[in-house]
Amino acid sequence: MEVNLISDTVTRPSSGMLKAMMHASVGDDVFKEDPTVNELEAEVARLFGKESALFFPSGTMANQTGIKIHTDPGDQLICDKYAHVYNYEGGGVSFNSGVSCRLIDGNRGMMTAGQVEKAINPPDFYHSPRTTLVCIENTTNKGGGACWDFKELQQIKSVCEKHQLKFHLDGARIWNALASKPERPEAYGALFDTISVCLSKGLGCPVGSLLIGSEEAMEKALRIRKVLGGGMRQAGYLAAAGLYALENNRERLKEDHRRAREIGQALASRTFVKHVAPVETNIVIFELEPELASDTEMVTALNEKGIRLIGMGEGKLRLVTHSDYTEQMHEYVLATIGELEPVKG
Repeated sequence: MEVNLISDTVTRPSSGMLKAMMHASVGDDVFKEDPTVNELEAEVARLFGKESALFFPSGTMANQTGIKIHTDPGDQLICDKYAHVYNYEGGGVSFNSGVSCRLIDGNRGMMTAGQVEKAINPPDFYHSPRTTLVCIENTTNKGGGACWDFKELQQIKSVCEKHQLKFHLDGARIWNALASKPERPEAYGALFDTISVCLSKGLGCPVGSLLIGSEEAMEKALRIRKVLGGGMRQAGYLAAAGLYALENNRERLKEDHRRAREIGQALASRTFVKHVAPVETNIVIFELEPELASDTEMVTALNEKGIRLIGMGEGKLRLVTHSDYTEQMHEYVLATIGELEPVKG
């Protein structure tokens, strides 16, 4: 059996999603004349209680556009040291916006309001970069799919308002957080100036993210998207997948979370596993006992049994559950973990 758990980005459109894509009404979205893209943008903006949204080919481009809207070259943003915008976007913060990152040593990718306030540079001290933006990621990728405490986000928002900073949410997996926590999308919309949301992770779409914010912010975003080469033509075929996913695929995220928890429990029961990060959503990150197993050899051993996962460095391994991961696959993975022998380093 082949089981790909390297990410929730490996999914393929379901038959229902493909049917919706093939029957989409399309136009030229560069001229804002694609009716399905316009419908998707309006629906996502409505969900989060914001004025407007803009469709992007990738979450990285959506995040980078959000950062560029809120900053000028030479500015500095504050984010956790695990943040996706710092670790996994190719240095785009500096390349695209000329901005540096002030990194916070938080907990599983989550920082406190107190840490944020201490990291703000004095605005009248011209020797240091001007702090203008705070970025958070929910759920946190390197933090093992951790969900932020919403009260902490509210406190960070108060810090931003006090110091006249903008607040951006990298919500690549916000759908997972919403499936795990009681907050509704509009509560996030009320907190953040801009929000990026991804359709091609937990929701199972082939392509696409959106940036959400005010009408003024999205007018700026439209120009930035053009500069970055993100304008698409008959993108309604992709937007139709997003509309289908919003209607059909959000509730089933809880199944991904259950299976991830069960994988975490199975790993924690094995003597060669040193630590399993708390599993809140669909990401499982674990470390091995170095005298009993090495991460590279463990990856090889599982690959030989048809189970794919990735190493994240620093001895950490990651599995991610998703919509193409079936219950039959899940039973096979649990059985395989139970039968694994220690792999000597």
